[in-house]
Amino acid sequence: MRQLGDLKIGCTAGGTTHQDTNIPDIATKVRMVKEAGVFDFIDRTPPDEEFRDLLKASEQYDLPILAGGWFYTLGRDETLFEQNIIKGRLLGNKVQNVQVMTNHADGHVLTDAEVADFYMRAHDFGMRHGVVPCFEVHVNMWSEHLGRVEKVAALVKARGVPFYMTLDHSHVIFKIDNPEEQKVQDMKADVDSGALILDPSKPGNVAKKWIDANFIHHAHARAAVPANPINIWAKHPDGRFGRGIQYPFMKPNPGEYVADWDEARLEPWKRVVRDLLAHHATHDESPIGQISCEHIPACDYGMGHKYSIFENNVACARWIREEWAKALAAANAKTH
Repeated sequence: MRQLGDLKIGCTAGGTTHQDTNIPDIATKVRMVKEAGVFDFIDRTPPDEEFRDLLKASEQYDLPILAGGWFYTLGRDETLFEQNIIKGRLLGNKVQNVQVMTNHADGHVLTDAEVADFYMRAHDFGMRHGVVPCFEVHVNMWSEHLGRVEKVAALVKARGVPFYMTLDHSHVIFKIDNPEEQKVQDMKADVDSGALILDPSKPGNVAKKWIDANFIHHAHARAAVPANPINIWAKHPDGRFGRGIQYPFMKPNPGEYVADWDEARLEPWKRVVRDLLAHHATHDESPIGQISCEHIPACDYGMGHKYSIFENNVACARWIREEWAKALAAANAKTH
């Protein structure tokens, strides 16, 4: 029977700020996470110039750095990936969140086979250093067409290796009832045909399939809602508004968010978390060991907003802990 402490809840360093202005230094971030009293670890892969300060703060505040992450363009960043795995080992990481960009350095769109090939190399290198690479489902990455995840997983498993991923289902939820976002990588055709089901209330939905297949080794918790409002308070350098992949977990004050807030709209996102926790509580083979709360201040997320990003991460962590306790109690009741 699993215990409460078997699932660690952390916060990404990017989420340890109130707004996108006056970003704290790394020592302050670590202190904030520790003093919140609801987190077990901080999630961070630091740039070289920050490495010593992060390690020192981790030791000072007795806060582990159980996870890290970075984004990689194949054909250019393979060495960077290896360097980050080594950093992770030195920092005490259990997992490395791996974001593989959609396009190769030469410009072509990565094939499933190319992603699987890199996964094999990444898995071999990471496991030799005791850091598990987890490929993330994420916009701007190969996995933005959500149906590709199972295809790559099948290629990997055919070679006798388990497929491990980072579940960030905000990238699933915001595409529900969002035809423009579904057009990316021509995913809309599969949604319209029923080959790909986004709604977590429906049987065969994509997130539940990943959970049931035991792909989830790490997760990011960032609230989002179907047809999430775009972020009209922030623009990319090319003038595009933020895509809108973050919804306040707690009710914002008037004027703090771009749209009216409705707690009921969070239910699809919450359902996936509950599905994940229920599965982990009842399946010994479930590999997930930690969840990082990741409301962040980037353009596609919370940039320009006035609500506290960090306070939303704290509230999210408290809720996950409550739901994890419920999942364990339900699992225990079934065995007695």
